[in-house]
Amino acid sequence: MSILVSKITDNSILEEAFKIRRQVFVIEQQVDEAEEYEFEDISTHFIATVDGKYAGTARWRKTENGVKLERFAVLEEYRSHKVGSALLLAVVADIPEEHQYLYLHAQLTAMGLYSKYGFIAEGPMFEEAGIKHFKMVLKR
Repeated sequence: MSILVSKITDNSILEEAFKIRRQVFVIEQQVDEAEEYEFEDISTHFIATVDGKYAGTARWRKTENGVKLERFAVLEEYRSHKVGSALLLAVVADIPEEHQYLYLHAQLTAMGLYSKYGFIAEGPMFEEAGIKHFKMVLKR
C-alpha cells in the first residue's frame, strides 16, 4: 500500500478533497454543510492517495491564535491504514518554522493520533458541530 500526500494546487483536486470532506463530515457525521465549508481560500489544502486513489484530506491556516490544522478526513475504507498519520506529518512539515504555536480541535476519537505526534490536550472538552472535541496544541 503506497500513501502519497500532496499539497493541492489545482481546483479539480480541491473538488476531490471537498468530496471526501462531504462524505466524512456531512454524510457520516451529519455536520451541517453550511458549517463545513469556510475559510477555503485562506487555507493550504492537502490530499492523500492510497495506490493512486483519493483517500483523505486536511488543511492548515493562520489564525489570530496561531496556525490551526483542520478538516482532517479519511474515507472509511482507508482508516487504520496510516493515512491520517501521513496527512498530519505532511501538514506539520509544510508549516513554516517561524510558526511555533500549532493547534487543532480534535474529535475524541482522533486524540490518540494527534498525541502520538506531540499534540497535548489543553482546556475543557467542548462541542463543535454537535461533536465533542478537545483543543490540542503542539509547541515547537
